[in-house]
Amino acid sequence: MKNDIRIGIYGKGGIGKSVTAANLSAAFSELGLKVLQIGCDPKSDSTRNVVGRRIPTVLGVLRERGYTQEYELDDFVFKGFGGVTCVEAGGPEPGVGCAGRGILTMVETLEKLGLFEEEWDVTIYDVLGDVVCGGFAVPIREGYARTIYIVTSGEFMPLYAANNIGIGIARFGERGGARLGGIIHNARGAKDDAGVVSEFAERVGCTVIGDIPRSDLILKAETEMKTVIEAYPESDIAACFMDLAAQILENKDGVIPRMLSDEEIEELGKKIAMSGIKA
Repeated sequence: MKNDIRIGIYGKGGIGKSVTAANLSAAFSELGLKVLQIGCDPKSDSTRNVVGRRIPTVLGVLRERGYTQEYELDDFVFKGFGGVTCVEAGGPEPGVGCAGRGILTMVETLEKLGLFEEEWDVTIYDVLGDVVCGGFAVPIREGYARTIYIVTSGEFMPLYAANNIGIGIARFGERGGARLGGIIHNARGAKDDAGVVSEFAERVGCTVIGDIPRSDLILKAETEMKTVIEAYPESDIAACFMDLAAQILENKDGVIPRMLSDEEIEELGKKIAMSGIKA
């Protein structure tokens, strides 16, 4: 096997982590790698642009057909662009249950069916990062993902969420959990300050491993239910994701971050406000 890279893409909801995860999966597949992408966000849309449609979720299938039934991997696993293998954990029904528990159920189900016994060059976990509860922290805590990449813009709330994610990484990293591989800066507009993101990364002890500029092609590809790697392979934004994939392949080791205190993150927020970025 060429590689055994297991990464987690974390970030505040709506920050673009699923777009990043999907395009990275497509980019890795273009490099000839065998890729597994696991969506751990209750929205269950992580793999939509890879497969070209929403796929049934693990929790959804179990609820519909029953938890005691016999299942096969084909009930939960679907192929997408470039042969990428895709799974969606799903979430509970609105107002009932814990979304984080869905990740635990998904992992337990797929382990029994032997999905993780297959040899994958790259495994990508796409995980919601607004609140790193026990369930959402499973890829970090249990080492399913060995290296975590946090997607953030130069706005205050995404950086605040990134800091909380980093606290979880620091807590479990000392016990054999995942490490922080770096920050992925996803620019969301002309006022998005890359300098603030670079300062945040430096202060927590890592680097900005990639900068994703705002691109209308990302939105256009999404309306076609495709990644930019598939829809616009010759574009600058596709090249950006290809470069990011190459950087991740070279960056297999991570760090235990030194995260910011409440006072330090508030200080960073003031700097953002003074730079004209809306919090």
